Amino acid sequence: MSEYYIPSGTLKFQEEIKKSTFIVHIAHTPTLDDAKAFIKKINEDYPDARHNCWAHVAGQPGGSHVYGFSDDGEPNGTAGKPMLNVLTGSGLGEITAVTTRYFGGIKLGTGGLVRAYGGSLNNALVELETCLKIPSIILQGESDYALQGIIEQYLQSHFTILAIDKEYSASVCWKISIDHRQARQAQQEIFDLSNGVVELTIKE
Repeated sequence: MSEYYIPSGTLKFQEEIKKSTFIVHIAHTPTLDDAKAFIKKINEDYPDARHNCWAHVAGQPGGSHVYGFSDDGEPNGTAGKPMLNVLTGSGLGEITAVTTRYFGGIKLGTGGLVRAYGGSLNNALVELETCLKIPSIILQGESDYALQGIIEQYLQSHFTILAIDKEYSASVCWKISIDHRQARQAQQEIFDLSNGVVELTIKE
């Protein structure tokens, strides 16, 4: 796992190419279900459009199982695949793009369509706000109440902690979301800090 950028929110971008209107919608879609839901919404929002072509990287970049695309009636290979190429080339993850086309009466040809769909998405990405996602691992374990403050302060000051959840019973039950690259080090240092009493394990 490695860090990667994701969309901060949604974006709408529109441009006209040889009298055809291309409307690009981009959204943050962490899962395939999120991607499908977003595509469905755009189809519902633009039912009169001749084409709603799409592509997604619905997860971490580099995982082929999260890739998908559709030409939605355009000639094979002229819309969805060029869009997917733009997305994979951007290095972004958890992203879906749907490009709606309203035909303006001038045929673009296969090469023109490839350039239009790829180009309009590329132009949209220039305006897209993104943020860095750090893949995390959950560490869990238990400690005495006396160690609670020491452990939490140490974690916050020495590691990239994304979240800390605690449940209180006879002891403190920890669930710590941490940068995956620091998980092993955190396990060892908390073990040492507690004189071998607190053992954090990776949640499967």
